[in-house]
Amino acid sequence: MSKIIQIKTISEIHRLLNVEKPLHPLISVCEHVPSMNLEITNTKVFFDFYIISLKSDIKGSFNYGRNTYDFEEGTMLFSAPGQVFNITDKPIIDLKGWTLFIHPDLLSKSYLHQAIQKYNFFSYDINEALHISEKEKIVLTEFINNIKIEISQNLDRHSQDLIIHNIASILKYSERFYDRQFLTRTNKNKDIVSQFEQYLKDYFDSELLTSKGTPTLEQCGKALNLSGYYLSDLLRLETGKSIKEHIHIKLIDKAKFKLLNSTIPIKTLAYDLGFEYPQYFSRLFKSKTGISPTEYRNLN
Repeated sequence: MSKIIQIKTISEIHRLLNVEKPLHPLISVCEHVPSMNLEITNTKVFFDFYIISLKSDIKGSFNYGRNTYDFEEGTMLFSAPGQVFNITDKPIIDLKGWTLFIHPDLLSKSYLHQAIQKYNFFSYDINEALHISEKEKIVLTEFINNIKIEISQNLDRHSQDLIIHNIASILKYSERFYDRQFLTRTNKNKDIVSQFEQYLKDYFDSELLTSKGTPTLEQCGKALNLSGYYLSDLLRLETGKSIKEHIHIKLIDKAKFKLLNSTIPIKTLAYDLGFEYPQYFSRLFKSKTGISPTEYRNLN
């Protein structure tokens, strides 16, 4: 049976890994060194902070989300507070890599406290990790080095802003590199878009819409063996629309057909479309078409 460990502070993760004490209580750059302790196999680990890690030429594997991932290429891994790592095999230390630990308290008084929420890659599955080139590694490592400089010297009134600025730069460049990764996989992505469209068609043609409501982000991702956030970002890049927007289009199309080809009450139609409250359906329909369901029905 797997052990369960919850790591609440930066100091705790440093002790667990057997590396030097952090120089700052809320942020740390942990260089991968031979003395690191990785004897934590068969263990589920919960972290109460953000993790951004560069892995290069590393072997070994662990489970994260629904998948097992082995590091055979240079990758970036992103994890948000509360996520779980299930470590199954002892990895071999990657001496070219680094890991950035960021406690949420560091961001609490900065714009990043909210802005970091928009980066969906913190919720991607491990098999959706970011693969980066040598040039991209250099770009990201420069910001890491800047953070190391700031936390290794006496803090002054500029320190917090400069640390936040470099974290923000890492996130923004990572977003750019993910966009590049999506674009370079465009043929595979188009297959995924087609599979998603077929999934929605099958779902909307079945009784699931009435019995379970509209599919969730997680359901859509699971149907295609992806995380919901990764699928949504892929769809947005390929089609210009998120999962939610695709679902709304399907809902409105089905509603229009029902309104023009049946006399069922609007309230009943809303329930058939999976809405628990009919007013939500009417509000969505008007926001997408400019008129109410009743007005649309009366057009013909």
